[in-house]
Order: sequence, then structure tokens, then C-alpha cells
Amino acid sequence: MDLLSALSLGELALSFSRVPLFPVFDLSYFIVSILYLKYEPGAVELSQRHPMASWLCAMLHCFGSYILADLLLGEPLIDYFSNNSSVLLATAVWYLIFFCPLDLFYKCVCFLPVKLIFVAMKEVVRVRKIAVGIHHAHHHYHHGWFVMIATGWVKGSGVALMSNVEQLLRGVWKPETNEILHMSFPTKASLYGAILFTLQQTRWLPVSKASLIFIFTMFMVSCKVFLTATHSHSSLFDVLEGYICPVLFGTTWGGNYHHDNHGGSHGGSHGGGGPGSPHSALPAKSKEELSESSRKKKTKKAD
Repeated sequence: MDLLSALSLGELALSFSRVPLFPVFDLSYFIVSILYLKYEPGAVELSQRHPMASWLCAMLHCFGSYILADLLLGEPLIDYFSNNSSVLLATAVWYLIFFCPLDLFYKCVCFLPVKLIFVAMKEVVRVRKIAVGIHHAHHHYHHGWFVMIATGWVKGSGVALMSNVEQLLRGVWKPETNEILHMSFPTKASLYGAILFTLQQTRWLPVSKASLIFIFTMFMVSCKVFLTATHSHSSLFDVLEGYICPVLFGTTWGGNYHHDNHGGSHGGSHGGGGPGSPHSALPAKSKEELSESSRKKKTKKAD
């Protein structure tokens, strides 16, 4: 039995799943996406020196998920740009955020209570995109579970997965920031959500699509609003992964990343026998200092 139907919320979930996204929710999605672009170092200078490159970056932030999904399904990558209304709306948002006099538009949308509303509405779009992406992939590959999961995942977090391509347009190359290596909360949540929607699409999860959209949207909205309000960049899945990953993989998810960046703080627990460990650098440095002091002493004797 559908849980939400038992609680007399089935009609609410069904009505919620039918709410049109354009233009209000799409507008919020574009605002938050381009805000994140402006937060990037050098993005403002790029918009002033190379506005065309800045516009392309903004379009990737707004439509990167559609481009990746089309790439996976073998459809024209430029297909979504035939939607003139969405492209013009995203372009207007980009212009106002970067070029509005006195930065008035930017200051208004960055006001925290207003920004939280936009963030919540963006998550509504994200979940709907995941569901639509999996339904679209299921139409082409009825039994392709991995295809459906991959399509739903890129639909929900395609912008983050294309971050290195967007960085190249800004003249930046940072392969160490690959989203696959260091997944953010939205990327992980989109992956888990894609799995849930795939199970529902293949009838392994006994819940209606409208109910799942409602439940997962409420989860995403609550988490993202909380993380944005507290200015936190952590993942709410870290606690769960901290228990599961050591059992399945023998280490924590993303453990190498933390070890690489904070090796000095974790050196005592990981040992120092490896050539790249922080402890091996200390003896090498001491030897160099000793050699330098010995050389200076010999020079003084020779003088």
C-alpha cells in the first residue's frame, strides 16, 4: 500500500508532481546556478573582459545536465537550446547578475531569506529532472538499469560533473577538483535519488512516482536549505558513509582526499613509511640542512 495514500496525502503528492516548472521554478534554478558561477574566482573579471565566454559558462551552469544526458543517450547535444524561452530567461538572469547597475539584482537575490527560497525551488527542479531523465532513459532501454541510473544522475548533477569543462572556458585547469573524486552533497543525493527512481520505474519499489517525487523533494529541500543557511559545505551522508564504507571498502569514502590535503593531521594514524608521507619529508629536509651546514663549515675552514 502506498504510504502517502494511507496518510491521505496521495492527492497532495499527485498535485505537487504536476506543478509546472516554467517559468517560476526554472527562474529560481537559473538564478542559483548563475550565482554559483559568480562566486567562482575570476568569474567577474571574465565577464568584463570576455562576456561571450562568461555567457557560455552560464549556459553550462543552467543546461549542463541536459547536455550530458543527451550525450549519454546519443541525442543532439544542442537540442535543448531550441527551447528559446528558457535560453532567453537564463540569458536575462546572467546579464542582471553580472551587469546590473550597482549590483542591485545580485544583492537582492543574495539576501539570505530570498536566497533560501530560490535554493528550495531549485531542488524541486532537480528532483523533477531526475525523474524525467530516468523515464526518458527507460523509454530507450527498458532493462538498462545502469543507463537509467546514469541518466538520472547526470540530470540531477550534470553541472557539477561538467565543472572541469566549464573551468576550461574560464581559462582554468584544475583536474584535482573533479567532482567524481570529491562528490558534493547534491551529486551524492542525485546518485542515490537516481537509484530510487530507477527502482520505482522498474517496479521494484512499491511506491508511486508522484509520492516518491514528493518525498525526495522534501528531503532535498530540507537538506539544501539547512546547508545553505548554515554556510556548510559538508555532506549529510558523511555519517552514514563513515559506518558503511569501512566495512565494504576498508576505508572511508573520500579518505584519500582528506589524507592528501591534511596529511599532517592524520599522519599519526596512517603511519609514515611511504615515500609520499609527511614523515618521510622531514628526514629528507633534515639531511639537506645537515649537508648545508657541513658545506658551510668546510667553506669556513677553507677560507
